[in-house]
Amino acid sequence: QVQLVESGGGLVQAGGSLRLSCQASGIIFSINTMGWYRQAPEKQRELVATITSGGSANYADSVKGRFTISRDNDKNTVYLQMNSLKPEDTAVYYCNAKHVVTTHTYWGQGTQVTVSS
Repeated sequence: QVQLVESGGGLVQAGGSLRLSCQASGIIFSINTMGWYRQAPEKQRELVATITSGGSANYADSVKGRFTISRDNDKNTVYLQMNSLKPEDTAVYYCNAKHVVTTHTYWGQGTQVTVSS
């Protein structure tokens, strides 16, 4: 059974930092592109960042220079370091795994990030 379990969300003031973690089980972690997406109230889910099995990262323009995605293949974990947080970063953040060959995709349950002004 595949599980993606996010942690690290919470309430933070604008300008602050949070670090999200997502631990995967039930998949061969090293052959999945991992990603973080977010969904704010009444908005569509959007890409935040992805990282390939080889470590190449891609970011949404809105978070470039503030967020950093990383992965530890030995721990089956992907991280999202979020600095200089803004109120518009408030959303539920979801972890995503996508198999590099089959493109089969899995989602975590989400973790709430709230940035107060």
